[in-house]
Amino acid sequence: MKHEPDSVTWRRSSYCGTQGECLEVTDGLPGLTPVRDSKNLHGPILPFRAAAWSAFITALKDDPEP
Repeated sequence: MKHEPDSVTWRRSSYCGTQGECLEVTDGLPGLTPVRDSKNLHGPILPFRAAAWSAFITALKDDPEP
């Protein structure tokens, strides 16, 4: 994904560090979860299939290690 989709709202991870080392995601694109680096707002946007992103987040939450 080279360019930001029109009229999307990005949200930051609830685990953002104090210096802004965060991931941002946007919702509302059927079947996709675009992800970007909050320190590079004009950099690449990585589109993940929504199911794959959900599985990734679930695995992170289920992992007992911080």
